[in-house]
Amino acid sequence: MTTVAKVRDLRLDFFRGIGMFIILIAHITNNPWTLWIPARFGFSDATEMFVFCSGMASAIAFGAVFRRAGWVLGTLRILQRIWQVYWVHLGVFFVALALMLTLNATGVFPRDEVGALNLYPFLTDPGANLLGLMTLTYVPNYFDILPMYLVILALIPVMVALARLHVGLAVMASLALWALATAGMNLPAELWFTKPSAREWFFNPFAWQLVFFTGFALMAGWLPAPPVRRGLVWLAAAVVVISVPFAWHKLFGTFELGREFRRDWSVLFDKQHFGVLRYVHFLALAYLAWVAVGPGGERLRQTGWLAWGIALTSRVGQQSLAVFATSMVLARGLGAVLNLWGGGPLAALVINLAGFAVIIGVAHLAAYFKAQPWAISAQRAREAGVATVGPVAAPLTGAGPAFAKPDIEVRP
Repeated sequence: MTTVAKVRDLRLDFFRGIGMFIILIAHITNNPWTLWIPARFGFSDATEMFVFCSGMASAIAFGAVFRRAGWVLGTLRILQRIWQVYWVHLGVFFVALALMLTLNATGVFPRDEVGALNLYPFLTDPGANLLGLMTLTYVPNYFDILPMYLVILALIPVMVALARLHVGLAVMASLALWALATAGMNLPAELWFTKPSAREWFFNPFAWQLVFFTGFALMAGWLPAPPVRRGLVWLAAAVVVISVPFAWHKLFGTFELGREFRRDWSVLFDKQHFGVLRYVHFLALAYLAWVAVGPGGERLRQTGWLAWGIALTSRVGQQSLAVFATSMVLARGLGAVLNLWGGGPLAALVINLAGFAVIIGVAHLAAYFKAQPWAISAQRAREAGVATVGPVAAPLTGAGPAFAKPDIEVRP
């Protein structure tokens, strides 16, 4: 048996896990817990965390393929991942739509769940919009994160090729794409609507690739890790603290400067085109988090209940695609129930904890399937000299069909 061991970065898994919990909270409609997520106190939110960590994870997962197998096979590996994520995107859309149609059909839930996401145009003109959905030219709000990720994945081979010529070329290409996106370059989101629509992708992939490739470049070694210095810590902390009065709704509305800033300078923290203040704020938060967990994440290696909580969070982060897809559908159902129950503190507690339990369960189930327990059991049977496949039991060393021993991927 060939055992392929993958060394995981605990910091990456942990912060991706935190991002998954925050994204679930944010996607539950009218969830009072959203008043306390980081997005309410700064310009950036869990989206930056998700995209940045995805960039770092991609550098680990795909960067090794490019180095070991070459650019062509590395590109094929990227195409395989694009294929997987594409079908996850379609599956999430149709399952969520089916759930919302079911909720409406029951007559129990007062809110029009389909109308809440403006999906009636798809139902009234399914032919054209199905074509748009399949070609990513119909990208409804709420279902726009994975399409953004698909475009960014497609940019990886380009950036890798540029970095092989000179790292500076990849950095300049990423900055140039962000500048073009800020100037208005985007993709159509409702190309096939009967009534012409100028709406574009909410998450502009040409802008958001900047934070993705920042994470990618740091993990790939294209950019050096920032030094741990007291002055930088104080600077990052100052950026975070100064942002609060201009980002927290309970503060910026109480003084004229805050209101004017939000009105006149919204382009600086615009989410669609990834405004520069979102980038600066996130980098400050990321630096503080990086310093806080210590070298190699040593402060995340705890004992007792802290170790248990960190392990659960990290497990969720390890299975981010499965967890994210589940949470997108789950949040619609949980939001409908929360609205039915009145949205009070107790109802919110039950709904959010139930959502946490589901995504933790999904993460463990996904990890179990990826460990291929059936292959491990078959290998143990072979080692015991017991034939497990075939119409007639026969020793594996004797006559009969030969079965290749599978590679087992061990995930710490």
